[in-house]
Amino acid sequence: MRKSDLVKFLFASAAVAALGFYGAGAFAQADTVDAHIAAAKAAAGSDIVSPLSLCNFRQGGGGAQVTYSAEPAKIFDNLYFIGIPGVSAWAITTSAGLIVIDSLDNPGEAQTYIEGGLKKLGLDPTQIKYVIITHAHNDHFGGAQYLADKFHATLVMSETDWGTIERMQPPPAGNTNRGPLPKRGMAVKDGDKVTLGDTSIEVYQTPPHTPGAISLIIPLKDGNQRHTAAFWGGIGFNFPQSEQNYTTYFNSVEKFSKVAQARNADVPMANHSTFDDALKKIDLLKARRAGQPHPFVLGWDTQARIFKVQEECAMAARARLRTAAK
Repeated sequence: MRKSDLVKFLFASAAVAALGFYGAGAFAQADTVDAHIAAAKAAAGSDIVSPLSLCNFRQGGGGAQVTYSAEPAKIFDNLYFIGIPGVSAWAITTSAGLIVIDSLDNPGEAQTYIEGGLKKLGLDPTQIKYVIITHAHNDHFGGAQYLADKFHATLVMSETDWGTIERMQPPPAGNTNRGPLPKRGMAVKDGDKVTLGDTSIEVYQTPPHTPGAISLIIPLKDGNQRHTAAFWGGIGFNFPQSEQNYTTYFNSVEKFSKVAQARNADVPMANHSTFDDALKKIDLLKARRAGQPHPFVLGWDTQARIFKVQEECAMAARARLRTAAK
């Protein structure tokens, strides 16, 4: 090897070690706040607005939390929205019953919006067989024990976050805003499937929103059309602020994006409508006419750009920490 080539190799190796992460295009720009935000904006273009809020380095879920009610809605032939504007919950119909994803803040919300929402949609809540909890935050597990007790549903969470729950303090007596800590149910790990009847949902652990946050690959039906949702389960940067945690976030997005690409995922989904614009899309769906595109079906290219926004915003936040530490 020529001396000049050796110098280039050593310089590149040092750059890789300093950045500390891998992925297509990861080294195409400087590791600075401005460079990463510019890359996120470029990926977002004019149509991916909500995910860019991550670049504000907010610590919450997917946007400002609101608690007024939302009407339940049929999204696909086998997918239904049963959440509220501040936090989403979903139901998936299968040949052997219902799978619910997330359970809102408390038993009252679960009763009103999940149980009541299913009834409004003509679905039978006694057919809830599984409740998948995407992560160990109260707004996602607060109503879970209610659903488990009333409908004998099996609660599903990552083994890691079952451990997180077991280390948490229960809410104070008389606090009706927070639901009880759910009792341990079925534990899943990276690459597992939750199967009910003719439907299998793939599970992938994507920390660090919580240590065991999970994201999902969900098969969807729209008449004769088949689609695949990439459901991101841990959105905001509300984890301990460290360079390692932002690197972990980047790596989780990169890992899940590879799975989503292999499945040709074309429907971005999340558990906060302020991230995936679910409520806006529901309004568009109401006006959809036969033959028109489905507003939730955005295609893999758009999904890939959303992942890119997440990655770049995480790297911008990490660069900010590095700058502050100097």
